[in-house]
Parts: sequence; C-alpha cells; structure tokens
Amino acid sequence: MRGKVDLAEKFASFTEHWTPKIVGEMNGQFVKLAKLKGEFVWHRHQDEDEMFLVTKGRLKIRLRDRDDVELGPGEFFVVPKGVEHSPIADDEVHVVLLEPKSTAHTGNTDSEMTVPTEHQEWI
Repeated sequence: MRGKVDLAEKFASFTEHWTPKIVGEMNGQFVKLAKLKGEFVWHRHQDEDEMFLVTKGRLKIRLRDRDDVELGPGEFFVVPKGVEHSPIADDEVHVVLLEPKSTAHTGNTDSEMTVPTEHQEWI
C-alpha cells in the first residue's frame, strides 16, 4: 500500500511532457499522471480502453472515426479500445490516466515518443 496521493505535489515533481508517471495501481490497472504539450502521435490500443481525466488546461483528442473531443478541468473521456486517436495540447495540460498495466504508451505505433512499458516510472 502506497498511501494517499497529493496530485498537485506529484505533478510538481516532474517536467517532462508525454511521459506518464505511475502513482498508483488497483485491480490490474495503473493510475498515471502526465503533462501534455503539443501534438502526440496517432495510435490505438487494440485491447484496452484509455481514460483521460483533465485536471489542468484544455485537451483536444482527435479521433479518426468520429468528431474530436475537447476536455477542460474536471472532464474525462474514455477512448474505446481499437479507436485511433491523437491528443493535442496547445498549452500544458495535466491529465490522470487510468489504464491496464499492459497498456503500451503509444499503442500500436513505435515512435521517438514511445516510453516502453518496462521503463515507466513510479513517482
């Protein structure tokens, strides 16, 4: 058991963008925090849904097969498994991600932005 998590404290502890940090786990899922800025690669998670909960800023999630989704603080969206998507943050955005431990950072896409599952860091 890791105890209480202070989101503001955890977000203040790192500066990297597009590099999720693990802050908790439950029922085979990781709770991750990420700072986003700019445009992320198009990708999909073939076997897992992915939840984006915005705590600061505004996030646009582009989707190949439907209208874009725009999120502000306190709003979340679940990208269904298999749906190709690309998050975009004009200014820095803080998000909480809830996803299975096996979820690859960039799904089916390998790029310079990929953080291998075995290199994901606890903070």
